Amino acid sequence: MNPSMPKSVSYEDRCLIFLDQTQLPNDVVFEEQTSIEQVWHSIKMLKVRGAPAIGVAGAYGLFLGARNLLSKTPKISAENFILELNKIADYLDSSRPTAVNLKWALKRMLKSANKNASKNVHEICNLLEHEAIRIHEEDKKLCRKIGENGLPLIKNGMGILTHCNAGALAVSELGTALAPIYLAHEKGIKLKVYSDETRPLLQGARLTSWELMQSGVDVTLITDNMAAHIMSQGHIQMAIVGADRVASNGDVANKIGTLGVAILAKYFNIPFYVACPFSTIDLKTPTGKEIEIEERGAEEVCHFGGRRTAPEKIKVRNPAFDVTPHHLVTGLITERGLLPYPYAEKIMELYRDA
Repeated sequence: MNPSMPKSVSYEDRCLIFLDQTQLPNDVVFEEQTSIEQVWHSIKMLKVRGAPAIGVAGAYGLFLGARNLLSKTPKISAENFILELNKIADYLDSSRPTAVNLKWALKRMLKSANKNASKNVHEICNLLEHEAIRIHEEDKKLCRKIGENGLPLIKNGMGILTHCNAGALAVSELGTALAPIYLAHEKGIKLKVYSDETRPLLQGARLTSWELMQSGVDVTLITDNMAAHIMSQGHIQMAIVGADRVASNGDVANKIGTLGVAILAKYFNIPFYVACPFSTIDLKTPTGKEIEIEERGAEEVCHFGGRRTAPEKIKVRNPAFDVTPHHLVTGLITERGLLPYPYAEKIMELYRDA
């Protein structure tokens, strides 16, 4: 991967900085985050996006909220401080309801605060900063591990289809779905990536194709409705995508259009893999039916390139995600290993060992 690739989330000199991904690929714009309202808006409006990245962003956002709270009320009691932290966490969590990593990171931050409730509030705040940094550093390491666990699946000359963006821009480094691709490229394995455009917000066109080109990976952009044709021509030997939440039975919520790719892969007998951190697996969600699917605004569907492309007052559905049933998923690639289908029992095994 290109070492000069801009980081989606960075924390430097106690400043939280997001890469504004809504401006890519035309402009590389960084924005310092100074309030929880700004962090909430950045997550909601997809300035920072990708399940692991918004988990890291949420952790730093909670610390930022804690620091701002102390600057306004330095003599607040530890009990009231932690009560306010819970409110901040709930607020940040409301920005994107589908991706579980945000909730996971916020819970971990609150657990750290509760564990240290006997300390003074300034110590608790410092510990929250360290916890957010730990979450960030762990994310970098697990991405490489996901890449290493997925690398053996990639053979010389393969064509690989991916959907949306699950690369370096969606996490701290390397990505999830793109991590094995980056490592294969580093090893000189010849491969060709086909990147779905990913309507309506074009994450595949704007982000995936851009970051792969920056790293010298052979990538071809296609529109979503070209995938079946490209598969039928024998150009695809594997599909790999990321995930925003995996239910305990293995059903996968990911960017809208993923279900279609999985169905096509099944029809053409192409392996379909999902790459994600183990924290994306949500044991409290039994099946995909219980996953809340975020509905976004009609303007995303009715406009293209700033121009209206649909009639005024047209009724619109704009679900941001769909759910792929577990039986369509060949395997889950996590930092703890490759879980081949059927993997529900293996998920429970790994959770017990954690």
